Amino acid sequence: MKLVQVAGYLGSGKTTLILSLVKELATRGRKVAVLVNDVGEVPVDGQVMEKYGLTVKDIGGGCICCQVAGNMRATLNNLARNQKPDIVIIEPTGMAVPSAIRDGATIDPKFDSLNHGPTIVLFDTTRAEKFLTYETLERLVNTQLKDADIVALSKTDSASPEKVEYARSGVLKINPKARIVMLATKTGEGVPELAAAALGEGV
Repeated sequence: MKLVQVAGYLGSGKTTLILSLVKELATRGRKVAVLVNDVGEVPVDGQVMEKYGLTVKDIGGGCICCQVAGNMRATLNNLARNQKPDIVIIEPTGMAVPSAIRDGATIDPKFDSLNHGPTIVLFDTTRAEKFLTYETLERLVNTQLKDADIVALSKTDSASPEKVEYARSGVLKINPKARIVMLATKTGEGVPELAAAALGEGV
């Protein structure tokens, strides 16, 4: 069972990306489960769940990386024992620190082995200047970006080329090792690349 984290500040497009990833991974024959802090935030109806074999689990009651870490471990064990997905996508709150979630994600080996896939952090190109310069947000956003294996520059279809380049260069100053993916979920740009990364292809 592989764990893939999709993190990022509020409004960066995490839920939209996750739904696109689920569909893309399903077309590649993978069974996917999604863990979210608040299941009500993921607009998945029964038909979508049935068509793509999707399991959605709620781990509400606090931030996944601290107050409900035990809940997360129990949920992962439950998934491994019962649903047996190929990939588990975790969507933490916009205030979560990805490394803390990664450290807290464990599983009982008698049910399955847990492999860590990439940590994908979304960065909203339409709000790049605010995130990179506004002191109250800067610290959290920087921490999230430093924890990323892949930074998906989201909403590139809604930002000017200058804003996208500003976001790209700003992100690379914070995490020069990050792989950058341009993401426009309305057109599908970047989704196949991120799905391949989640599967460990082309890395």
